[in-house]
Amino acid sequence: MDTTTEDFDSLGENHVGTSIETPMRADAFKLSDKEKIELIKKDINHIMETLGLDLKDDSLKGTPNRVAKMFVNEIFGGLNPDKKPEASTFDNKYKYGEMLVEKNITVYSTCEHHLLPIVGKAHIAYISSGKVVGLSKMNRIVDYYAKRPQVQERLTIQIVKELQVVLNTLDVACIIDAKHLCVNSRGIRDIESSTVTSEFGGKFKEKEVRRELLDYIKLETRF
Repeated sequence: MDTTTEDFDSLGENHVGTSIETPMRADAFKLSDKEKIELIKKDINHIMETLGLDLKDDSLKGTPNRVAKMFVNEIFGGLNPDKKPEASTFDNKYKYGEMLVEKNITVYSTCEHHLLPIVGKAHIAYISSGKVVGLSKMNRIVDYYAKRPQVQERLTIQIVKELQVVLNTLDVACIIDAKHLCVNSRGIRDIESSTVTSEFGGKFKEKEVRRELLDYIKLETRF
């Protein structure tokens, strides 16, 4: 059965993701970043002209190039596996056996249904099985997976799966609280609502451990 425009619209509004892995074609990296920028620049130019904009105007003429570079190098840079952060681990020599929580990590992502921003905070926790990872690496992992067209559910799972591999433990959790501009700035235009997603692995599936994590997240950070 053919998929209609109405079907696609309905899929987007229902916030459905297709898989845990970001959907990518087999030839996704056949073109260089420079080649992708040139092609996208032409496409943005065509979109703007179709909308009736005058690209001879000084304010607009550089927009297609700026947008193309932004797509490839910045907001969708997480599609490129070469940009995946190296997350070196270290032996937990101090035998710290409680959970470690990195909270309020800034999330900037892009909704894959409307290509509008997702902005919020991620909270990550893990319990060491003998390895620890640098704190900034957790931020970089969040940033890497956020810099691609996303649904929040998939982003949350991808962060946990990556840290489980890096740390060689199932005891990893992630909670994301974010605003979606596809809801806040268009459609229903509800500027107050946010979306909360979570993924709990290993010991974090236990009620008491999960509650401890939530209590840590509620703590006010003072300087």
